[in-house]
Amino acid sequence: MSREDRFLKACRREEVDMTPVWLMRQAGRYMQEYRDLREKYSFLEMCKIPEVALEVTMQPVNRIGIDAAILFSDILIPVEAMGIDLEFTEGRGPVINNPVRDERTYKTLRPIEPADVGFVTDAIKLLRHELKGKVPLIGFSGAPFTLASYMVEGGHSRNFLTIKGMMYQAPGLYDSLMNLIADVVVTYLKAQIDAGAQVVQIFDSWVGCLGPDDYEAFAMPYTKKITDALKGSGVPVIHFANGASTYLDKVAAAGGDVIGVDWRVDLDRAWDAIGPDKAIQGNLDPVALMAGQDEIDKRVRSIVKKAGGRNGHIFNLGHGVLPPTPVENVKYLVDLVHEVSLRR
Repeated sequence: MSREDRFLKACRREEVDMTPVWLMRQAGRYMQEYRDLREKYSFLEMCKIPEVALEVTMQPVNRIGIDAAILFSDILIPVEAMGIDLEFTEGRGPVINNPVRDERTYKTLRPIEPADVGFVTDAIKLLRHELKGKVPLIGFSGAPFTLASYMVEGGHSRNFLTIKGMMYQAPGLYDSLMNLIADVVVTYLKAQIDAGAQVVQIFDSWVGCLGPDDYEAFAMPYTKKITDALKGSGVPVIHFANGASTYLDKVAAAGGDVIGVDWRVDLDRAWDAIGPDKAIQGNLDPVALMAGQDEIDKRVRSIVKKAGGRNGHIFNLGHGVLPPTPVENVKYLVDLVHEVSLRR
């Protein structure tokens, strides 16, 4: 079975020859090839120059042997197109210079058109040509709550006071902002699909700051709006909600063909929570990749065992590859997943 067939079949819970594996942030600072390019370009330049995004996306495909490529980009690209003044600073990550905190700043935002993110669709077209006969390509976007968190907080947050304050104290403004973001994400993901993305993932990186009731009221409806809009696309949707292991049933209800889970829950219990009609993606602790190979071996075998040989498991980390991770451990992980999950 080809790697392309293996991954796409697993997304649809069809029979595969072995468990496919790819890793969030599989292209990044842990690879010397990436660091070499980063010395020549800013992070946003790497995202916005299609030929550079192509090169970075291909690095783990060529070196690690993973079963899917994911477009090298950033979840904040579409919000920049909405009118957000975005920059990436060393040591702080993304910084938003015009945070949305009232009706006036909300009204400065605009919907997007596919042409606004043409560099993304151009990169996807280049990648589909480069990846032909190798592995499938995943496109992606942030989920509404995560994107709104950045837009309202102005960057990373520890306690999410400002976005939660808007939720509770200005629910009308919050609803308007979230609906606008959801519409933008639909446009953005459909543009990626039209350009050739074979799977799309919705990253809800910060939604774990919400409790179950707040998730259901303030995040779930807007993600569901996106997954409902993509149902006719014919492209599998992966929905990853980081930190949401205590309410995976609600995450599954928000939609997606594959539900990504973090390392804070056993994979078998997570699958029971999301239900047998969904595929599952996960869920090794990224820090485990910095342990010795004996420890990686033990943890990989445990996760594969918990999957129980059921169709629909995609092996991944519970979050992204960390910068200090040894490349040889990543390669060992991928080869080991294939070895221990081989259907004989």
